[in-house]
Amino acid sequence: MDAAATGPYPLHRRKTLHLVRHAQGIHNVAREKNNDPLKSYDFFDAQVTPLGWQQVSNLHRHVQACGLSKKIDLVITSPLLRAMQTAVGVFSGEGCTDGIGAPPLMVANAGNSDHPAISSLNCPPFIAVELCRERLIENVDDVLWTPDVREKDEEIADRGMKFLSWLWTREEKEIAIVTHSAFLLHSLKAFGNDCHLLITNEPCKQFANCELRSVVIVNKGCLKDPTIQGKFLMDLIFQVMLPRTSTKEGLWRTLTIQCTEWSN
Repeated sequence: MDAAATGPYPLHRRKTLHLVRHAQGIHNVAREKNNDPLKSYDFFDAQVTPLGWQQVSNLHRHVQACGLSKKIDLVITSPLLRAMQTAVGVFSGEGCTDGIGAPPLMVANAGNSDHPAISSLNCPPFIAVELCRERLIENVDDVLWTPDVREKDEEIADRGMKFLSWLWTREEKEIAIVTHSAFLLHSLKAFGNDCHLLITNEPCKQFANCELRSVVIVNKGCLKDPTIQGKFLMDLIFQVMLPRTSTKEGLWRTLTIQCTEWSN
């Protein structure tokens, strides 16, 4: 490993991404009976299950207890319901205090969830972004929905690279991203092409529902030339919250990986 790979890097050239897969949705339960429930229109925008809400509650307590909630500058979520429900449940503010009220981040019974409203008090800003959603359908125009024509794995990876490039245009340094297993899996694999075996074996494993992995990325290309956009030699530090069970608190594990250069 050369000196450039191990040297210090300015904080403004780094971002910390807190990656979360959505909590258990009704489509995950249906998968036990149907190999691909997302091909059914009924499950395309699936909501979180009661067990999923318990997973959300557990992770919310964790990010509050460890202080992570106070560090996050922005929460980005897929626009699909299960991701938005997870995002607002995990990274929401606390309830009203000292008579201070705040508009709800999520209204009561959103998506027929039978879940109470969630407060926006003391929470970071939220935005929904199409680039980090589940597999895209063929046509975004107002045409008949076609279940059998979906985005290929390599197309998801390309979208992940575009999403990363877009993140570097933003000023926020600590960003939570709540998205889907396919997007996370193929994007992380694209980061790890030709890298140490750890990058493909450990961090790129399938995300569990409501699992959190924190990643530090460095844009080293712009250290030599500030005009370079979308060129990265990334050091990834994974702090992974791996659930021991579907409802109990998880266990933190940390590993550091040196990645090879990727350019867009």
